Amino acid sequence: MTNALMKHILLFFFFSLFISFAFGQEKDTPQKGEGIYAFLRRHNRTEAGQYEEFVRLNKPKLGKSNSLVMGTIYLLPPAATANQPKPETASQPKPETANKQIRTGTQALFGEKYKNYEIKDNALAGACFYLVSGHGGPDPGAIAKVDGRNLHEDEYAYDIVLRLARSLLEHSATVHIIIQDPKDGIRDGQYLNNSKNETCMGKPIPLSQVARLKQRTDAINNLSSKSKEKYQRAIFVHLDSRSKKTQLDVFFYYQNVKQNKDRSFQLAETMRKTFRDLYKEHQPDRGFSGTVSTRPLYVLRNTKPVSVLVELANMQNAGDQKRYLLENNRQALANWLCAGFIKDYQSNPR
Repeated sequence: MTNALMKHILLFFFFSLFISFAFGQEKDTPQKGEGIYAFLRRHNRTEAGQYEEFVRLNKPKLGKSNSLVMGTIYLLPPAATANQPKPETASQPKPETANKQIRTGTQALFGEKYKNYEIKDNALAGACFYLVSGHGGPDPGAIAKVDGRNLHEDEYAYDIVLRLARSLLEHSATVHIIIQDPKDGIRDGQYLNNSKNETCMGKPIPLSQVARLKQRTDAINNLSSKSKEKYQRAIFVHLDSRSKKTQLDVFFYYQNVKQNKDRSFQLAETMRKTFRDLYKEHQPDRGFSGTVSTRPLYVLRNTKPVSVLVELANMQNAGDQKRYLLENNRQALANWLCAGFIKDYQSNPR
């Protein structure tokens, strides 16, 4: 190597260091399972435009569908790519009063206490979800008797769906709540009162099972045909009913239809692994035996967007009852389902 070439290399190296320090360019490697949104969120880069800036800076290093490659060093966009503050003038507020604007939203279906929510980040921006709580209206679903009270599946599935909807909205998703109750919002406490107020987006729910299932799949398909989002997912939320001795972990059914089978299986498997990992983190000695399989269920055969059906517990089992009776556990179920959706969206944004 000639002295001249070595000189040029050293000059380039020191120039690169100068640029990096001068402009505060941060770098890091992704952690296991991280997509771009999670990587940026870990580094407090959740402003509008920062995802696009990250892709621009690192495009040659990204994998398929802009996935992150383990062990690769990625450049981080500046801490405020979008909405950089302008120099202060006499007419501008002082720094201590110029607080960052908080984005919020409102959904009346959540009830008075929970109707307002804060949009925390853009992790699910561009994603669209259709949420369906099982049964409803004239059909209560499974019924369990606890402390002398009859508890209906549709009430607990609905509460968890509302909590899931709120979590998804907090990450900038578009959310359609298919089964709705104008009176029951998100409810605290163990015993949720039973009613027949549920509708399918304002329309009475038929008594006939086939008509009931067709009504909700038609509602999803009609909305889906008008949606512009490439990533669209539907989830049907149920609680199972088996022998009192049978304790169940959360389990998932995927669509066995040609156009959706692979992505539906991937979503269900991502959900299962998310629950497994979160149980390992929060209850390391518990273990998790949730499964992924398929069944020729009407809603899975006839819903056009990629869909899964989840069974959250055995309503009759005393151990499983804690999972849906305790409001904190209902919220945890919603949060973990949301975490599964985020992981799926990061790995396959279509």
